[in-house]
Amino acid sequence: MKRETSDLDVLAELAPMRRYALSLTRDPAAAEDLVHDTLVRAIERREQYRPGRPMRVWLLSILHNRFVDGLRRRKADAARDAELGRLAPEIAPPAQEDALRLADLRRAFLTLPEEQRAALHLVTIEGLSYEDAARALAIPVGTLVSRLSRARARLRGIEEGAPSAAPAENVVPFTPSARTSGGFDGA
Repeated sequence: MKRETSDLDVLAELAPMRRYALSLTRDPAAAEDLVHDTLVRAIERREQYRPGRPMRVWLLSILHNRFVDGLRRRKADAARDAELGRLAPEIAPPAQEDALRLADLRRAFLTLPEEQRAALHLVTIEGLSYEDAARALAIPVGTLVSRLSRARARLRGIEEGAPSAAPAENVVPFTPSARTSGGFDGA
C-alpha cells in the first residue's frame, strides 16, 4: 500500500526529530514531549511552511526553537523561584511559630480567672465596646477596665515566662512550648 505524500508529511521526519530531541534533552520522556510540542506547533503554523523548502529543516528548526524557549522559561522560572525563596521570610514568616504562639496564648487565656476571661473575651474577641461589655456583665465600666488590665498583664507575664498565679478552677495549667520559652537550650 503506497502512502500519498502531502506538503506536510511529517511521519517521515519523526525518527530524525526524535533523535535530535533526545540529543538536546538527554531524557527520553522529555524528548517525546518536545517532539509532540513540535508537531502541534507545526500543525498550528502549517501556513508558514513554504513548499519546496525541506520539511526536515523546517521541523527541526521548530523543535530547536521550542527547546530553547523551554530552557529560557525554566531558567526564568528558577530565577523567579529563587527570588521568591529569598523573599519568603520577609513576605510571610513561618506559620509554625504563629501557630505555636497562638496555641500557647489560648492555653494561657484559659488559665485566667473567669471574670477576667469573660471581660477579655467580650472586648477583644467579640469586639464589644467597654460600655457594652460592662452592660453585658452587669458591672461598672471601671470594673471592666480593671479586669481587662489585670488579664492583659497576666497574659504578658505568662508569655514573658513569669510564674502565674493559681489557675482558674477546672482549667489545665498553662505550660509554654519550647518556642515561647526561648527554646530547649535556654537561648
